[in-house]
Parts: sequence; C-alpha cells; structure tokens
Amino acid sequence: MSRLPTRDEAVTLLNRYLKVDYTRKHCLASEAILRGLAHRLEHDEELWGITGLLHDLDLELVDGDPKLHGLRTVAILNDLDYPKEGLDAILSHNGDELGIPCKTPLEFALTAGESISGLVFATALILPSKKLADVKPKSVRKRIKERRFAAKISRERIGQFEGLGLTQEEFVSIAVEAMLTADLE
Repeated sequence: MSRLPTRDEAVTLLNRYLKVDYTRKHCLASEAILRGLAHRLEHDEELWGITGLLHDLDLELVDGDPKLHGLRTVAILNDLDYPKEGLDAILSHNGDELGIPCKTPLEFALTAGESISGLVFATALILPSKKLADVKPKSVRKRIKERRFAAKISRERIGQFEGLGLTQEEFVSIAVEAMLTADLE
C-alpha cells in the first residue's frame, strides 16, 4: 500500500537531496502551483502539492542529465512507497526526454506548473523592483510568447496546461497567485 509523506517529511527529503537554493525555491514554487491547480480542479491537494515539491529531487544527483532526470527521483520515492500516480507524474514532467507523454491531470499539471514557475521568476528579475510580489499574470503571458526571453524554459511544457481544460489566462493567473502567496524560503 502506498503512503504519501507528510509535508515535513517531504521538506526533509528536499533538503537532504537539494543543496542549491534556487532549485529548492523552484520546488517550493512548484508545490504552491500544484496545490493551486488541485484546488481549482478539485483534485487531491496534498498529493499534487507534495509531488510538486519532490519532483526534482534527483536534479543534483544526475547533474541535470535530461536522460536520467526523474528516474532517480522515482527510485528514491518508490523505496518509500510513494503513490504511483505521483511517480508517473514525476516521470512525465520530463517526458519529452524520457519518451513518456502526459496522460493524467496530475501529469499535465506538474509538467506545465513546474515549467511556468521559472518564467514567473524570470519575469520578476526584469522588473525595476526585481520582486516576485510585483509580477502580474499579464506580464507572464506576454513573456510566454517571447521565445528568446528565458529561452531555456520550454514553452511546449508550459503548454501542457491545455490538458487540464484551462485557458492560458486561467493557468497563468493560478500559477502567479500561488507563487505570490507561498513561502518560498
């Protein structure tokens, strides 16, 4: 039988495997976005949030190798009897590299949600204040269209929000609001 770790247990895992501050902030932002999406779509907020928090657990272990990313995280979490739905989402968030397409709402949400977080952070950096609190959803939507802005962030992965039945405006608004209300420290 599977068991979802508590948030405290998940944070302990996050801190054990991830040492780079930005990567931890990205995971915290992904958690907030996934919780916001789960709430809006009436899914399991704990499962979605904890999956968002832990999705990049192996990033430093595999040194960012896209052909390995996700596989080590799944191995770590599988040993803890993590729910299969979350494991599948972790694999599919890097599915374009691993050949695993998104099929479930959680898979679409994780792929799009973790990707949009980077674009929101990048948008904050070009503001005069450089503060996340000053980011507006409209600005992020504009940046999605600018392929040269934060060019390493996959617009195709962000586009997976369509699998959730949301408009781009709804998706970006949920993501920005979730990040603004989250404690990203």
